[in-house]
Amino acid sequence: MGTNNEEFNDEYDEATVSMTLEDGTELECDVIAIFPVNGQDYIALLPNKHVEGYEDDEVFLYRYKELEGEDIDLSQIESEDEYEAVADAFDELLDEEEFNELDQ
Repeated sequence: MGTNNEEFNDEYDEATVSMTLEDGTELECDVIAIFPVNGQDYIALLPNKHVEGYEDDEVFLYRYKELEGEDIDLSQIESEDEYEAVADAFDELLDEEEFNELDQ
């Protein structure tokens, strides 16, 4: 998955993911970005409704893998080091996007 800015703006404009949280809560999320970190793809998701225990604008980060057809596999990020690397990469992606919006 590339992370150039046109792809970032256009590819995920209407994309959503339905998921079930550990407590059984059904949740629909907007796809913010899919991006690689150290050879592994990750996905950034923004819930469409408030989730108890989370801030309203909190983004969920997961490992991401495309399966057959349109199926995908999301898995938890296991270690604090991995999470920090993914969060830093996502922040950089947002910073690039913000810079490009100012540059236009």
